[in-house]
Amino acid sequence: MSTLFESLDLNGLNLANRVVMAPMTRCRADAEHQPTALMAEYYGQRAGAGLIITEGVSPSPNGLGYTRIPGLFTAQHVAGWRPVTEAVHARGGRIFVQLMHTGRASVQVNMPAGARVLAPSAITLDGEMWTDAAGLQPYTTPQAMSAEEILAACAEFADSAALAVEAGFDGVELHAANGYLIEQFLNTASNQRTDEWGGSVENRARFALETARAVAARIGAAKVGIRLSPYGAFNSMQADADTDALYSLLARELGALGLAYVHVVDHSSMGAPAVPQEIKDVIRRNFGGVVILSGGYDLARAQAELAADKGELVAFGRPFLANPDLVRRLREGLELAQPDFDSFYTPGEKGYTDYPALA
Repeated sequence: MSTLFESLDLNGLNLANRVVMAPMTRCRADAEHQPTALMAEYYGQRAGAGLIITEGVSPSPNGLGYTRIPGLFTAQHVAGWRPVTEAVHARGGRIFVQLMHTGRASVQVNMPAGARVLAPSAITLDGEMWTDAAGLQPYTTPQAMSAEEILAACAEFADSAALAVEAGFDGVELHAANGYLIEQFLNTASNQRTDEWGGSVENRARFALETARAVAARIGAAKVGIRLSPYGAFNSMQADADTDALYSLLARELGALGLAYVHVVDHSSMGAPAVPQEIKDVIRRNFGGVVILSGGYDLARAQAELAADKGELVAFGRPFLANPDLVRRLREGLELAQPDFDSFYTPGEKGYTDYPALA
């Protein structure tokens, strides 16, 4: 029976415990989407996690849809990320970078010159996004990607993964959840293509699988994880009659690639539809490897689901924001500090690096 504080061998990477710091957008990169010294301090403070997964990091100028999110597609980005990985490794931690292309979840004014808002289909996301330049702005209508642009995007993920290894990351997580580009191909709310990249579950899964193959071929499958959110509603995703079949197929094919893990997100604790346990079980069985459980976990639930063999690792999100020493507090049953919601995405150290660890 596994417990939260046991070590785990993740395809040759030793994790000191089974607590994962979940990826969380914090918008602390500079205006040029460059990682900062403050980010190195933030992640270094939380290196007690068995595994840190960074905030979403764009593999392409076209994926920088949010203000102040970091990129990883230039030599300058590599130099900026090295202090982050060094800070985590110096404290004995492990860290994967989450590669996140925003796709249609973008506003043009947030993006660098020459970047374009691309998506499987030219379907505008409902709602607004914050921009530092002009306040709240409606989402930009995306351009439907050509077949050549789709293959180019796959290559961008692979190129970014190679840069991640150069920057010292232990691996990468592909963000195929939460309504970003990879899930936009999976979901009929955003993918209404009639070519080989849309329609059937096999075609809708193609971009995720081709991207995973390209990244695994570049850096090794043991260094690649993927995040999935079946039945998720974030960024206007919608389940359909083929959702279970899609994720069953996807898990089986990802398992055949030998990826490091699948990270399954259930945001029902935040008001999203619950992910049925049946599809979680199918993903676990078909993938056949390490599963990270994520979504509103506390210590008791995490221990119970590890004991029930529902996964090998458990991700904690918001508790890590205000508790840089979360693993110690969980292990010793100490009180958890509460995060300041108003500073989740604001610039500077307030609500970011100023939460103290216990003496």
